[in-house]
Amino acid sequence: MQTTVSLWPLIGVAVIIIGFLLRFNPMLIVAAASIVTALAAHFPPDKILAAIGSGFLKTRNIPIILFLPLAVIGLLERHGLRERAQMWIASIKAATAGRLLIIYLLVRELTAAVGLTGLGGHPQMVRPLLAPMAEGATETRFGKISDAVRFRLRAYAASADNVGLFFGEDIFVAFGAIVLMVTFLKEAGISVEPQHVAVWGIPTAICAFLIHGFRLYLLDRRLEKELGGRHAAHSIAPEEDAKQAAQEAAKAAGDEA
Repeated sequence: MQTTVSLWPLIGVAVIIIGFLLRFNPMLIVAAASIVTALAAHFPPDKILAAIGSGFLKTRNIPIILFLPLAVIGLLERHGLRERAQMWIASIKAATAGRLLIIYLLVRELTAAVGLTGLGGHPQMVRPLLAPMAEGATETRFGKISDAVRFRLRAYAASADNVGLFFGEDIFVAFGAIVLMVTFLKEAGISVEPQHVAVWGIPTAICAFLIHGFRLYLLDRRLEKELGGRHAAHSIAPEEDAKQAAQEAAKAAGDEA
């Protein structure tokens, strides 16, 4: 005999989507979604509070793990980490934003494939190092850049980290998603080895690298098209001014003679 399954607890998903669309605080969104889901499932208030308290006690050490690296990165930034990264990349004349991000994409994907997912990340790598280096390489080639270009470079730096991590970790046999897929297939009566699932993640990772690497290559072409002409005009302008000043000085000297 089949029983009717209530779909009302899924309203918590709608709360999360609406909260993120309205740009509310993520912690408040998750807390509100959990309470709404529990109420929709007819949980009594005391059981809801007990579940929240139990979850807090189990994960109370996680904030320490998250905040300590952020404090270290913040201290390094205060002492000029971003500026040093920009100066170093500016000394490499052949460096471009696209080439730099392609190399990082490859390294990020390879390290994630062997389980070293903590070597990169937005707070500890993209914001303090990768994005400033991409900006420095662009400013070395084209001079001062606008805020729109700067934000675009930061977005591409973040995307290189996301793509490299997402598709690289699918190759790691102990990754949680692979374990979940193997368990799900096993419950459905399909027996597969985790190694086989990880191996089939390699073609996807290669395709992801080629596709996003090509997008990063097009980024260089786009920057060259947008900023190259302006940079050339700015570099020619001082020469024209100097030449005009010399002509005026020669004309004035001839008039005096």
